[in-house]
Amino acid sequence: MDTHKVVDAAADASLTGQAQILRYIYSALDGMAIRCCVELRIADIINNHGRPIALSEIAAGIDCQSINVDGLGRLMRFLVHRKVFDEVVQAKDGEQEGERESVYSLNHCSKWLLSDADSTLAPMVMMRTDPFIILPLHVLSRSIKEGVTAFKIIHGEEKFDFSLISSDFNKVFNQAMACTAKITINAIISSYKNGFLGSKGSVVDVGGGIGVAISEIVKAFPHLKGINFDLPHVISTAPSYDGVTHVAGDMFKAIPPAETIFMKWVLHDWSDDDCIKILKNCLKAIPKDTGKLIIAEVVQHPLEDDDPFDDTRLTYDLVMFSHFCDGRERTEFEWKKLLGEAGFSHYNIIKIPALQSIIVAIP
Repeated sequence: MDTHKVVDAAADASLTGQAQILRYIYSALDGMAIRCCVELRIADIINNHGRPIALSEIAAGIDCQSINVDGLGRLMRFLVHRKVFDEVVQAKDGEQEGERESVYSLNHCSKWLLSDADSTLAPMVMMRTDPFIILPLHVLSRSIKEGVTAFKIIHGEEKFDFSLISSDFNKVFNQAMACTAKITINAIISSYKNGFLGSKGSVVDVGGGIGVAISEIVKAFPHLKGINFDLPHVISTAPSYDGVTHVAGDMFKAIPPAETIFMKWVLHDWSDDDCIKILKNCLKAIPKDTGKLIIAEVVQHPLEDDDPFDDTRLTYDLVMFSHFCDGRERTEFEWKKLLGEAGFSHYNIIKIPALQSIIVAIP
C-alpha cells in the first residue's frame, strides 16, 4: 500500500470537509444579500432600463445621495457569482480606447426578484430574512433540548398567536403567502386544469389568507364560486375579488359546505391529530358522492437528481420544526395514513412544477 497516497487522500478529504463547513457557515449571507437586492430594488432598476446597465446606472437608480458605490459593486460581484445576475464586460462608452466596464442584466433567477411582477418571490425574500423569522433559528438547540418551539422561545407565542398581536409580522407573513399562492396556483392550473373544469358549484379555500389563491382559481374557472375561509383577523385585511366571498371562521370547528375544498400549505403546520380533525371537517363539508378535497403540500420522497426542489423540501421540514410545535413536511405514506384515518377512501398524488404536489382525495 502506498502510504503517501493514503495520507494525501485523507488530507484532501479533510480539506474538502473544511471547505464544505465554511460554505454552510457563510451561506446565511446568500439570503441576506438577496434581501439587500430586493430592498434596493436592483432587479427593478435593471428591468426598467430594458437593457444591461453599468454599476453607475444601478447606483443612480437607487434613491440615496450618499450611496456606497464600492459596496454596491461588491454586492453585485457576489450576486453574479451566485448566478443571480449576469455580467458582461464590454468597452466603456466615451472613455479612452481599451477601457472596459461590467454591465449587468437579469436572468431566469433575478426575474423572480422584481417587485412589481405578476409572479415574484420578493415578498417571500423579505419574510424569510425578517428578524421575526431569523431570530428563532438561534435557539434550535434549546428547542430540541427543551421541547419548546424555537419561535415561541424567542417571541413568547406560537406563530399564529403572534400574528394576532403583531400587525407588522402579520403583514409581512400575509404578503409572502400571497406571492407564493399565486406561483403555486399557476402551476396547479397548468397541471390540473381538468380537475377544476370538472368541479361544479363552489370551491372553499381553507386557510386561504387574503384570498389570492381562490381569486386566481375563479379567474381561470369563472363557472366556479369562490369562498375564501380564514381566521377573522386575516379576513379583515383581505381585499375584494370578483367571484369571491370572504368568510371568517375556525377550520377546527366547521368549514363552509362546498362541492370542492382546496387547501394550500395548511396541514403542514399541524400535528397528525389536528390534521385529522381538519380533514374530518373537510369530509363533512363536501357531498359524499361528488365532493373532493384538493391539497397542495410538500410530499417528501427519496432525493432525485433531476428535481430542482428536493433540497428546499428537505430544508422546509426544518423550517416547520422551528416555527410550529407540531409542524412537519410529510411523506406519501404519512399523507395516506392521515387521509385514511379522516375517512377519505381514495387519493391521488399529482406532481406539478412547484415545491408542492397536489393530493386529490375523495370520500
